[in-house]
Amino acid sequence: MGREKQPWKSYVLIALGCLITAIALNVFLIPFKLAPGGVSGLSTVVYYIIGGIIPVGVLMLIFNIPLFLLGYKHKGRGFMIRSLYGAVMLSLATDLTAPFFNWLTNEYFIALDNEMANPDLLLYALLGGGIMGFGLAIVLKEDATTGGTDMLAALLKNLFPKFSVGQYLLFMDGCVIVFAIIAFKSVKLGLYASLSIYVASKSIDAYLEGMHFSKSLLIISEKSEMIAQRLLTEVDRGVTGLKGIGMYSKKDKTVLLCVVKREEIPFVKQIVKECDQRAFVLLIDVREVLGEGFTPLPHSKDN
Repeated sequence: MGREKQPWKSYVLIALGCLITAIALNVFLIPFKLAPGGVSGLSTVVYYIIGGIIPVGVLMLIFNIPLFLLGYKHKGRGFMIRSLYGAVMLSLATDLTAPFFNWLTNEYFIALDNEMANPDLLLYALLGGGIMGFGLAIVLKEDATTGGTDMLAALLKNLFPKFSVGQYLLFMDGCVIVFAIIAFKSVKLGLYASLSIYVASKSIDAYLEGMHFSKSLLIISEKSEMIAQRLLTEVDRGVTGLKGIGMYSKKDKTVLLCVVKREEIPFVKQIVKECDQRAFVLLIDVREVLGEGFTPLPHSKDN
């Protein structure tokens, strides 16, 4: 029997992801005019345009409200509640934590008027994007978001189905970057912001899809039985025999399917070579493997 649903854990994790994202924004991105796309990037640019009169977190909430109103019909009720909670938490976390990090960034504010005086923007873009992506990934894993750009993308997809949601999101991020370049009169800052977005996306993928790379092997051999037995006993990995037919020879063949960890690949190759030097082996990258011998299967979560 699976564990009972505990929705409060999901909301705690969303809040944690928002806190991590807010720290990335306040320490590495906002103080250095790096606008990482989406609502947070737009809010960063507007914050500087209006001279910091309205905090970034408040601006994020202001921009999110119409986006949520536009996109609520295209998302489920549970998703909307969690996303609204995420948007509010990120806005609060951004504004409430900002004063605690002023001492880290105050020394650079004078140099910001002359971007060439600050040689560390690349480092800030990389770290900011990576940490921000990690925080957002925690939120996304709980089936929530921190902003409404995905909802606007869904709306545009319905109105103009020629392009995908991902393409619309990329377009909106590009518009924010262009807006930042114009507002800050700096192509360099725009390029660094683009790099930050890229790193954030990779960080999200790594968290959501897993970083424990494995290899899936397809082995075609006349001695498949011998190879399978050695893999079972010496590597201690499960092997599945798939029925196939050689389209040239018209002979029935057994194709072995086996998933192994990266460090086990040389040993598996040696076994196949010793059994049949004429064997045909395909190695396929596997991002994440769930099940016995690898990462345990997660418990299902009710929607």
